[in-house]
Amino acid sequence: MNQIASKGQLRMSLLRWILFVVPITVLLGFTFSQFANTGNENRWFQALIKPAAQPPGAAFGAAWALLYIMMGTAFAMVLHARGAPLRGPAIVVYLVQYALNLFWPILFFGMHQVAAAFWLLTIVFILALATTLVFGRIRKAAAWLMVPYLAWLCFAAILNKQIDWLNPGAETLVVPAARTQI
Repeated sequence: MNQIASKGQLRMSLLRWILFVVPITVLLGFTFSQFANTGNENRWFQALIKPAAQPPGAAFGAAWALLYIMMGTAFAMVLHARGAPLRGPAIVVYLVQYALNLFWPILFFGMHQVAAAFWLLTIVFILALATTLVFGRIRKAAAWLMVPYLAWLCFAAILNKQIDWLNPGAETLVVPAARTQI
Protein backbone atom coordinates (compact mmCIF):
# COMPACT_ATOMS: atom_id res chain seq x y z
CA MET A 1 0.00 0.00 0.00
CA ASN A 2 2.64 2.49 -1.10
CA GLN A 3 0.56 5.29 -2.58
CA ILE A 4 1.28 8.93 -2.90
CA ALA A 5 -1.09 11.05 -0.84
CA SER A 6 -3.74 12.95 -2.71
CA LYS A 7 -3.90 16.76 -2.60
CA GLY A 8 -6.89 16.49 -0.28
CA GLN A 9 -4.99 14.24 2.10
CA LEU A 10 -2.03 16.63 2.08
CA ARG A 11 -4.31 19.59 2.85
CA MET A 12 -5.87 17.69 5.75
CA SER A 13 -2.43 16.80 7.07
CA LEU A 14 -1.42 20.49 6.98
CA LEU A 15 -4.69 21.42 8.66
CA ARG A 16 -3.98 18.95 11.47
CA TRP A 17 -0.52 20.50 11.96
CA ILE A 18 -2.07 23.99 12.06
CA LEU A 19 -4.78 22.92 14.51
CA PHE A 20 -2.09 21.49 16.78
CA VAL A 21 0.69 24.09 16.50
CA VAL A 22 -1.24 27.38 16.42
CA PRO A 23 -3.10 26.94 19.73
CA ILE A 24 0.13 25.90 21.46
CA THR A 25 1.95 28.92 20.02
CA VAL A 26 -0.78 31.31 21.16
CA LEU A 27 -1.19 29.66 24.57
CA LEU A 28 2.52 29.76 25.36
CA GLY A 29 2.75 33.38 24.27
CA PHE A 30 -0.10 34.52 26.45
CA THR A 31 0.99 32.34 29.38
CA PHE A 32 4.45 33.88 29.43
CA SER A 33 3.06 37.40 29.12
CA GLN A 34 0.65 36.77 32.01
CA PHE A 35 3.44 35.23 34.07
CA ALA A 36 5.47 38.41 33.56
CA ASN A 37 2.54 40.66 34.54
CA THR A 38 2.60 42.64 31.30
CA GLY A 39 0.63 45.71 30.39
CA ASN A 40 -1.56 48.09 32.30
CA GLU A 41 -1.84 46.00 35.46
CA ASN A 42 1.93 46.26 35.95
CA ARG A 43 2.46 49.24 38.27
CA TRP A 44 6.16 49.50 37.44
CA PHE A 45 5.27 49.81 33.74
CA GLN A 46 2.54 52.35 34.53
CA ALA A 47 5.10 54.52 36.34
CA LEU A 48 7.41 54.70 33.30
CA ILE A 49 7.37 57.59 30.84
CA LYS A 50 6.13 56.17 27.54
CA PRO A 51 7.07 57.34 24.05
CA ALA A 52 4.50 59.19 21.95
CA ALA A 53 4.24 56.22 19.58
CA GLN A 54 3.13 53.88 22.40
CA PRO A 55 -0.16 52.25 21.33
CA PRO A 56 -2.91 51.55 23.87
CA GLY A 57 -2.48 48.37 25.91
CA ALA A 58 -5.31 46.54 24.15
CA ALA A 59 -3.51 46.92 20.82
CA PHE A 60 -0.62 44.79 22.08
CA GLY A 61 -2.85 41.85 22.98
CA ALA A 62 -4.62 41.96 19.62
CA ALA A 63 -1.37 42.35 17.68
CA TRP A 64 0.35 39.50 19.50
CA ALA A 65 -2.65 37.21 19.07
CA LEU A 66 -2.56 37.76 15.32
CA LEU A 67 1.23 37.46 15.18
CA TYR A 68 1.22 34.21 17.15
CA ILE A 69 -1.45 32.77 14.83
CA MET A 70 0.63 33.70 11.79
CA MET A 71 3.89 32.42 13.32
CA GLY A 72 2.24 29.17 14.37
CA THR A 73 0.78 28.68 10.91
CA ALA A 74 4.17 29.31 9.30
CA PHE A 75 5.81 26.84 11.69
CA ALA A 76 3.12 24.24 10.98
CA MET A 77 3.76 24.63 7.25
CA VAL A 78 7.44 23.90 7.78
CA LEU A 79 6.72 20.98 10.11
CA HIS A 80 4.41 19.60 7.42
CA ALA A 81 7.16 19.80 4.77
CA ARG A 82 8.67 16.41 5.51
CA GLY A 83 11.78 15.67 3.50
CA ALA A 84 12.37 19.32 2.61
CA PRO A 85 16.01 20.38 2.67
CA LEU A 86 16.76 22.74 5.59
CA ARG A 87 13.64 21.60 7.47
CA GLY A 88 15.67 20.54 10.52
CA PRO A 89 17.67 23.79 10.82
CA ALA A 90 14.48 25.80 10.19
CA ILE A 91 12.75 24.05 13.09
CA VAL A 92 15.71 24.65 15.41
CA VAL A 93 16.16 28.34 14.57
CA TYR A 94 12.39 28.93 14.87
CA LEU A 95 12.25 27.27 18.30
CA VAL A 96 15.27 29.21 19.57
CA GLN A 97 13.89 32.59 18.44
CA TYR A 98 10.45 31.71 19.79
CA ALA A 99 11.87 30.71 23.18
CA LEU A 100 13.83 33.97 23.37
CA ASN A 101 10.69 35.85 22.33
CA LEU A 102 8.81 34.22 25.22
CA PHE A 103 11.54 35.33 27.63
CA TRP A 104 11.35 39.02 26.59
CA PRO A 105 8.26 39.95 28.70
CA ILE A 106 9.83 38.29 31.73
CA LEU A 107 13.03 40.27 31.23
CA PHE A 108 11.25 43.58 30.54
CA PHE A 109 8.10 43.52 32.70
CA GLY A 110 9.10 41.01 35.35
CA MET A 111 12.79 41.76 35.91
CA HIS A 112 12.61 45.44 34.80
CA GLN A 113 15.74 45.04 32.67
CA VAL A 114 14.87 47.58 29.97
CA ALA A 115 18.30 47.81 28.31
CA ALA A 116 18.86 44.06 28.35
CA ALA A 117 15.37 43.55 26.91
CA PHE A 118 16.29 45.79 23.97
CA TRP A 119 19.36 43.68 23.21
CA LEU A 120 17.31 40.52 23.55
CA LEU A 121 14.84 41.94 21.00
CA THR A 122 17.76 42.61 18.67
CA ILE A 123 18.84 38.97 18.95
CA VAL A 124 15.25 37.78 18.47
CA PHE A 125 14.97 39.93 15.34
CA ILE A 126 18.19 38.49 13.87
CA LEU A 127 17.02 34.94 14.59
CA ALA A 128 13.50 35.68 13.29
CA LEU A 129 15.02 37.07 10.10
CA ALA A 130 17.12 33.91 9.74
CA THR A 131 13.98 31.86 10.40
CA THR A 132 12.09 33.77 7.72
CA LEU A 133 14.86 33.28 5.17
CA VAL A 134 15.11 29.55 5.87
CA PHE A 135 11.31 29.20 5.86
CA GLY A 136 11.35 30.87 2.42
CA ARG A 137 13.59 28.09 1.11
CA ILE A 138 11.01 25.53 2.30
CA ARG A 139 7.64 27.26 1.82
CA LYS A 140 7.39 30.81 0.49
CA ALA A 141 4.01 31.29 2.18
CA ALA A 142 5.58 30.42 5.55
CA ALA A 143 8.19 33.14 5.04
CA TRP A 144 5.54 35.71 4.12
CA LEU A 145 3.60 34.83 7.27
CA MET A 146 6.68 35.79 9.29
CA VAL A 147 7.08 39.28 7.73
CA PRO A 148 4.53 41.06 9.99
CA TYR A 149 6.34 39.57 12.99
CA LEU A 150 9.62 41.05 11.75
CA ALA A 151 7.96 44.45 11.34
CA TRP A 152 6.44 44.23 14.82
CA LEU A 153 9.81 43.29 16.33
CA CYS A 154 11.31 46.44 14.78
CA PHE A 155 8.50 48.55 16.21
CA ALA A 156 8.80 46.87 19.62
CA ALA A 157 12.56 47.45 19.64
CA ILE A 158 12.05 51.15 18.87
CA LEU A 159 9.52 51.44 21.72
CA ASN A 160 11.83 49.51 24.05
CA LYS A 161 14.79 51.77 23.24
CA GLN A 162 12.70 54.94 23.64
CA ILE A 163 11.47 53.74 27.04
CA ASP A 164 15.11 53.14 27.97
CA TRP A 165 16.04 56.69 26.91
CA LEU A 166 13.03 58.30 28.61
CA ASN A 167 13.53 56.39 31.87
CA PRO A 168 17.18 56.29 32.89
CA GLY A 169 17.44 54.02 35.86
CA ALA A 170 14.15 52.26 35.11
CA GLU A 171 15.73 49.05 36.39
CA THR A 172 15.90 50.56 39.88
CA LEU A 173 12.52 52.30 39.86
CA VAL A 174 10.57 51.33 42.96
CA VAL A 175 6.83 51.82 42.83
CA PRO A 176 5.06 52.26 46.17
CA ALA A 177 2.68 49.52 47.19
CA ALA A 178 -0.90 49.93 46.11
CA ARG A 179 -3.24 51.26 48.78
CA THR A 180 -6.93 50.85 48.95
CA GLN A 181 -9.15 53.22 50.85
CA ILE A 182 -12.36 52.10 52.37
